Amino acid sequence: MRVEAVTRHGPQGPSRSRKPRPDVDNRSPLRQTSIMSPGSSRQRLERALKDAHAEGILSENTFIHRLELLFDGPLIDPARLVGDLKARERHYPFSAAVERMKAASSQFWRLHGIGNSAPSLLALDWDGGHEELVIGRNPGCDIVLPGPSVSRIHARLSFRDGSWILQDLGSTNGTIVNGDPVGRCKLQPGDRVVIGDERLLVD
Repeated sequence: MRVEAVTRHGPQGPSRSRKPRPDVDNRSPLRQTSIMSPGSSRQRLERALKDAHAEGILSENTFIHRLELLFDGPLIDPARLVGDLKARERHYPFSAAVERMKAASSQFWRLHGIGNSAPSLLALDWDGGHEELVIGRNPGCDIVLPGPSVSRIHARLSFRDGSWILQDLGSTNGTIVNGDPVGRCKLQPGDRVVIGDERLLVD
C-alpha cells in the first residue's frame, strides 16, 4: 500500500490539491523539533571521536571500536561513545584538538540531553538501504529495545518514497512522537520517539 506524505498546512486549511490519507497521522505543524539534516547527530559524534583520537585521548583500537558502534547499527548509545571523554580530556587541558572535541560533544549533550539522560539515536538509512525495520522487545526484531514497557513486536518502520513511516503495531503502551500518541506517521530527523519507556532521537 502506498503511503502519501503527511500534509503540512497553514491557517487557511489543507491544500485542495492534496488530501491527507486517513491512515497516516497528520501531526500539527507547530510541533517542537530540532531542525536537523539526516545523520547530523552521527556526524557530531564522529567529529568528537576523531578529535579525541588525533590527540591521543583514545587509542587506535578504542577509536575503531567506537566508530563501529557509531555506524554499524540502527541504535546508538551516545553516552557509551563520548560519555567518558570529559574525564579523559583532563590530561590534555590546553590542546586545540581537545577544545574542538569538547565543543562537539558539548553541543550534542546540549541539544539532546545531559550525560546518561540523552536519548538513544535511531540511526536510519535515508538512502533506502533498508525497506522495513521492526522494533520490539523480541530478540528477533531488527531494533531490539529490552525495556519491559516495550511490546515484543511494538512498531514497524517502512521506507517509502524517501521517507520513513512509523506504525504502531497494537502495542500495549503505545508509541509517542514529539509528545503525541500516534498510530502511523512520517518521521523526520530530530523527531523524538518514545516506545514504552525507551526514548529515541531520529537521526
